[in-house]
Formats: sequence, structure tokens, C-alpha cells
Amino acid sequence: MTDRVDLSAQLLRADAPLPDALRALAARLAPDSRVIPVWRNGLGGLTVRLDPHRARASLILKWSPAGREVALADERARLDWAGRYHPVPRVLDAGEADDGAGGSAEWMLTAALPGDSAVSDRWRADPRTAVRAIGAGLRRLHEALPVAECPFAGPRLDGEPAVEHPVVAHGDACAPNTLLDAEGAFLAHVDLGALGAADRWSDLAIASMSLEWNYGTGWEETFFDAYGIERDERLIRRWRERWNADSEPAGGGGSTVGGSL
Repeated sequence: MTDRVDLSAQLLRADAPLPDALRALAARLAPDSRVIPVWRNGLGGLTVRLDPHRARASLILKWSPAGREVALADERARLDWAGRYHPVPRVLDAGEADDGAGGSAEWMLTAALPGDSAVSDRWRADPRTAVRAIGAGLRRLHEALPVAECPFAGPRLDGEPAVEHPVVAHGDACAPNTLLDAEGAFLAHVDLGALGAADRWSDLAIASMSLEWNYGTGWEETFFDAYGIERDERLIRRWRERWNADSEPAGGGGSTVGGSL
């Protein structure tokens, strides 16, 4: 049984409070820009949009306190590789900075993309369009990235034979990590810190599971139709069981699911 988790709730209001250390970093990287909160993930990481007052392109700044299990350096390597084949954010700079609490934080600056998350208010009000874009986008990713050249390993299921036709899997294919363009077509994928060679069902099982959390029931068949595949109930069940086990906090207490832009 999977707990219902509304990932769109991690989208931040424009007036959401931000750490002073993050605001100071934003001011250094993009002076005279408006800092707009975008996303808070389940691991304490934050994403903000930097909109310049002058006629310059907007930027996206990801900020993650040190010691978290997701390293932005790992995501940067994956974005640099995947960006040669598939639409993902273009990394402009990255580094470490003071986290304001005596420690350090990783940061990564990317060019903003001209689209919205599939769980933005607009696309939650039009779930059919959003779900079809999620399915089509995932198929495009799996077909575009050359698995034989992928330097990153993805997850495997214990006790399963080697995957006959592996793909480069997103690794966290929940609905928020798909961006749509203004017409509702797939635009790009974000949050690729877990990208690697794996079974396509590692993505398909989790992407389809996240639909109910954000759009309500009844959208899985639309998703699989848009991707172009028949359901494999056994692999869906096994990958979801693994996801839920990995998402269980130490000591129990319910499942948590995080994503970020």
C-alpha cells in the first residue's frame, strides 16, 4: 500500500522564507536579480529562480546543505552527459558556499527553461495533457540516451535476471520532474541526480505511481498509452515496493518522496 503524497505541495509560494545564506549566494551570483522560491525537496534542498531586472535570461539556483544523500556534483555530471542527447537544464556554474550554520552547502546554477512543472497549477487543472506529456517525455528520454555509452549505473532488483533491453533511466521519474511547454508538450526533464543504466520499469513504475498523488485516480492507462507499452504488473509491483522501502525514514513513520527542479 502506498501512502498518497502530494508532490505539488513542495512547490513554494513566491513569498516563502529562504535562508539568509541562500539569498546572499543568489546576490553574489546574479546581482540585481529577484529571488523567487520554487521548490523544497524532502532532503532540505531548495530551488530558486533568479529573474534579472535587466534584459537578461533567468537562472535556476539549486542549493543543498552538506551531508545530504544527494550530491549536486553527481547531478552536474549527469546533466553534462545527458544534455548532449536530451533536453535538460544547461549547467552554468557550481560550487560550495557557507550554509549560514557553520557548515557548507553545495550549489548549482543552470539556465532557466521556458516551461512549467507538470504539477504546476495550470497542468494539475489539465491532467490529461500533463500525463500524456510525462509518458511521451519518458519514452523520448529512454530512446535518446545511449545506454552503451552511459557512465552511470542505475538501480537493480535483487533476484532478477539481467535486463535484456536496459535504458538510461531518469532515476526519479515522479511527475514534478517533467517540464511542459506553453502548449502542453514535453519540454525537458529535471532532477537527474540518480540517472543511470537500468530497467525501464524502474522509471515507469514510479512515474505512473506518482500520477494519483498529483492528479487523482484513473490516469495510469493514459500514461502507459502515451509511452507506448503494455503494463507489466509484476515489475510495477516490485519496483514500487523497492521505492517505498527506500523512501521509508529510519525508524519508520510513513513514506516520504522528494523531488526538485
